[in-house]
Order: sequence, then structure tokens, then C-alpha cells
Amino acid sequence: MPDRFDLPAGFRWGVATAAYQIEGAVEEDGRGPSVWDTFSARPGAVRDGHTGAVACDHYHRYPEDIALMEGLGLDGYRFSIAWPRVLPTGTATVNPAGLAFYDRLVDDLLAAGITPLPTLFHWDLPQALEDAGGWLNRDTAYRFAEYAAVVADRLGDRVPAWITLNEPFVHTVFGYALGTHAPGRALMFESLPAAHHQLLAHGLAASLLHERGLEVMLSNNLTPVWPASDSAEDGAAARAYDALHNRLFTDPVLLGTYPDLSALGVPDDIYGAIRPGDTDLIHTPGLDGLGVNYYNPTRIAAPTDPGLPFDLVDIPDVPHTAFGWPVVPDGLRQLLTGLKESYGAALPPITITENGCSVEESTTPDQPRIDFLAGHLDALAQAVAEGIDVRGYYTWSLIDNYEWSEGFSQRFGLVHVDFETQKRTPRASYAWYRDLIAVHRRRFAE
Repeated sequence: MPDRFDLPAGFRWGVATAAYQIEGAVEEDGRGPSVWDTFSARPGAVRDGHTGAVACDHYHRYPEDIALMEGLGLDGYRFSIAWPRVLPTGTATVNPAGLAFYDRLVDDLLAAGITPLPTLFHWDLPQALEDAGGWLNRDTAYRFAEYAAVVADRLGDRVPAWITLNEPFVHTVFGYALGTHAPGRALMFESLPAAHHQLLAHGLAASLLHERGLEVMLSNNLTPVWPASDSAEDGAAARAYDALHNRLFTDPVLLGTYPDLSALGVPDDIYGAIRPGDTDLIHTPGLDGLGVNYYNPTRIAAPTDPGLPFDLVDIPDVPHTAFGWPVVPDGLRQLLTGLKESYGAALPPITITENGCSVEESTTPDQPRIDFLAGHLDALAQAVAEGIDVRGYYTWSLIDNYEWSEGFSQRFGLVHVDFETQKRTPRASYAWYRDLIAVHRRRFAE
């Protein structure tokens, strides 16, 4: 039986997924192409040439996946809505079959006693909008707001809370700066207008959602940033990285200002992207909750490459996941207490919207994943004991899925998926998480 951890009554337990990573059915029922359809078809872009064309076939098998969630005893399910399934060209014509799928999904989740927590954008931009400039085009922010209104008007009577964007840092850096994710642009810091336009999209959509009486969150990948040494150079490099990774996507929403990016060589107007009034549009709607996706800390040294103001260096003497990410559970506590120190009263309640690890397929009986989850939940409980308002925890992920440019090589699921047969097999971590939730519930029922 797992430890119960000291988390409050009403704490929400969930799992998370994303549309392109599990749905498949990319050419069914009127769905339009996304940037990931285009990118994954590019030779060499994705490991082993894998695509999300079928993925986990969740589009057809979602009742089976909801049954798995029900078996866990979950409070909530975080998923994403595929923009090109709802608006095949990103704007104008609505696809009724696409909306109907999410209608069915929401209704079946509620029938199972599970609260839906949808994310409006988890990186699958309609290809037609990318052809018009993608997130480098300011107009995309306004098209996103239109899309948010369409979906909220259909589902908002049953879905009380919404996440606008998932990990704008990762999407900007991997998709537009480095080109290792869709849409595959390699613009380095000149990619940062894409960051601003995503934040503008968030602000515009948040206003529309609030007008409809709905709660709004934004989820970003956040990381505690550690200097590699006590040297002034490493400290300056760490501050520059923190501004880019953490503060660029949090300060405008919570404080109404952008952090100082001068150490990155970025002008105050982010290459002309910021217009008068934009920061008010981003900040004024406010957040009802902040989604935190946490996987690992980041260790930073002074640059050796003159093209960058920092170097990312490994964290030694700690375990690493199959993805090569360092496992440092206390980093989650440090991150949460650091957010409180940085933002004070401006910090809304927090939900851990992603936390999990990839484990080698041959590893049995799934002990590294159980250890990872247990360590991070213990760190989370310590943060709560230190006064951090955390309302819920959604582990990544319910099932093995398409892991972006890594294809099907990384397995994050509580449930194993045979991608040839689509057979789902719960792992030992599934049973551990189920028992943990039950222990927590009994604690407050006694």
C-alpha cells in the first residue's frame, strides 16, 4: 500500500494526455491537417519515421480509456482539443463532427464521475494557419480566440475550467527556435514573436472564457534553474536562462510586464512584436489557476558557444529517466516555493498539470516510475506544508503515446500500449496510483 502523503481534502487526482499524441484518425470526419501531420511526414524529422496518424487510436477507443480512468478512481482528466478537428483551416468553417467527438468524450467522462479539464492548444496548429505565418503572425492570436469561443460555447455548459495553452516555452523553443519540433523553424531568438503571440492568444481567449463564466488556467513547463557553480559568470547565465524559460511566460500573465531579456540580446519590444496595450490584454483577464508541468531542474553554466548566453549542463549523481532527464523530486518543492517568493499575492492556486517519467520498456515491475511518482508527491506534500496552495496533480501520462520527435520510443504511461494491436495493459504504477488515490480518499472519509 502506498504512503498517503499529507495532501488536503478536496485535492484533485488526475491524468493527462494530448490530442495529437493519442487520438489518431487524422484524416477522419473532416479533420484538417496540423503542423504535426506535415512535420512528421518530413524524412528524418521524427525517430523511425513515426507519425501520429494512428497513435493510440483514442478517437475510436476513448470508451476503453475512460474505463481505465474510472478504474483509477480519478477526479479529473486533462486532455487537449485538436484545433484542426474543430476548425479544419483554423478559422471560419466549423466541423460539426469534430465538436461532436468532444461532446461524446465530455459526456462519457462526466458519466464516469470524472471532471474534464481541456487544453485548447497542445501544439497541433492547423497547417493552414502555419502557412500564413503560424505563431509568428499576430493574426493567429485572434484566430485562436475565435476557436476558443467556438469550443467554449459548445462545451462550457459542462466544463467549468479551461487551460488555454500548453507549454508555450517548449513550443516556441523546439518548434520555432531550434526546429526539432513542428513546425520545424530554426530562428533562434528571432523566434520570440511566437512567444508573444501565444501569450496574446491566451489573454484574448481568457477574456472570452471569463465572459462566459468559465475559469481559466495556463500551463507551462517550469524548472528551478541552478547555476553550475558559485561563479558570477554562471550566476549571470542562470538568471538569463530563468528569464527565458520561466519568467518570459509567467511575468506578463501574473505581473503585466516582460522580464529583462537584454542578456539574451533581445530588444524590449521582442523584435517589434509587442504593441501598445498588449501587456494589458495578456495580464488583465487574470488567471484562476496556474498549471505547472514539472519534469526536472535545469543546471546552467556560462556559455562556451558565443551564439548563446548560457550552457545547459547535466546534473550529476542523480538517477536519469529513459529520456535522459535527471530525476530530482525536491526540485518540484523548490520550484513551487520559488514561485511564491517571486510572485507573492499575484500567484493563483497551482495545479500540477504534468509530472511523470519515461521508463525503459524492459523495466519490471515498473519500479522506477513508482519511485518517481512517490518522490515527487512527497516533495509536493512538503511544498503544501510550507504554505503553497496546490489544488491537484495530473500525472503524465495515462497511456503510452506518440512522444513528438521521439516517435513511439519513449513510454510515459501508467498503461502500456502495444502500438501494433492497440492492446492496453495496466502497469504496476497504475495499481500503485489507484491505491494511493483510494488511501487519500479513505483518510478524509474516516
